[in-house]
Amino acid sequence: MAQQDATEGRKVVATNRSAHFRFAIEERVEAGLVLSGSEVKSLRAGNANLADAYAIPKGGELFLVNCRIGPYDPAAALGHEPTRPRKLLLRRAELSRLLSKVTERGFSLVPLQIYFKGGYAKTEIALCRGKTHEDRREDIKARETRREIDRAMKGARARR
Repeated sequence: MAQQDATEGRKVVATNRSAHFRFAIEERVEAGLVLSGSEVKSLRAGNANLADAYAIPKGGELFLVNCRIGPYDPAAALGHEPTRPRKLLLRRAELSRLLSKVTERGFSLVPLQIYFKGGYAKTEIALCRGKTHEDRREDIKARETRREIDRAMKGARARR
């Protein structure tokens, strides 16, 4: 089911949890989604998956690919294709800046979240660079070190 993010007034529908592990995130951008009616209903029911999704440029536009929005059961006859490419809406300057970074510098565009904001379906796209095996190991090591420090601090506070 979707969760409400009270700080920004947005209802989060789906989160790409593996993106932070697989990519080093450089920049985040909010983009609108072009959806059909049954897709919106399905999103409101929390039926979306961003696990292998990514954004690609086509003809000066940006499309979200491999984002799975499950079928909406009451609209079975007039439903939608679950993994069709969906157009992303960005301002022209923002779009050209992102496209230049993707083509010239080898960045990837990965969706981090799909959410509703002010009644509109939005997605948070991140400009990312892929992590190497060593980068992932360093992140795991830092996380474990942080946990050990937190455990030690918690134990020291409990003994007082």
